[in-house]
Amino acid sequence: MSGKKKTLLKVIILGDSGVGKTSLMQRFVDDKFSQQYKATIGADFLRKDLTLDNNKQVTLQIWDTAGQERFQSLGVAFYRGADCCILCFDVTNEKSLNNLTSWKDEFLVQSNISNPQDFPFIIIGNKIDVDDSKKIPSLQKKLNNIVNQLAVNANGLTYPVFETSAKDAINVQAAFEVVAKMALQQEEINDANANDASDDYNDAINIHLESEQRGCC
Repeated sequence: MSGKKKTLLKVIILGDSGVGKTSLMQRFVDDKFSQQYKATIGADFLRKDLTLDNNKQVTLQIWDTAGQERFQSLGVAFYRGADCCILCFDVTNEKSLNNLTSWKDEFLVQSNISNPQDFPFIIIGNKIDVDDSKKIPSLQKKLNNIVNQLAVNANGLTYPVFETSAKDAINVQAAFEVVAKMALQQEEINDANANDASDDYNDAINIHLESEQRGCC
């Protein structure tokens, strides 16, 4: 073993309740999927170590946040120190696609990002395993419109888009590998000391959550 210190990268998953944020995270980290649905209460996180193409070792700290409106006020605590944000929707639920703009705006307001125009976002459309007849009509056209809308005032950045299935493990690994690369680029322009402090703060929050939220998915 080289003993080389891994770079800690904080990633936030946002989107409406039920789009599969928890399932995506569990598929990526533990390669597991559950048919039973439990709404996330507040927030929770998992970690996974990765080695990127340049042999850079990183640890993804992936925060799974509640999609219910009553928990959105917690975002100011959980979003701070993020290096990348995943905007997730359900390919069978057009409302969840349309709400991505609101999720992005809320994240930027509550996270107090210093460089919002350059901050990395990635879009994931989950549940592609469903029958085509259940998917959003004209999905690609509507998705392209949303992507263009999200890119406004973002220095012309193009947000990567992945269509995934947490159930069938389709494109999940590929999506999170891109997330890791984007997060690493963002972290490298942030102050290292500030990121270390953010990690300590998040660990303290998680300990508090575990004591109050038994059985959180």
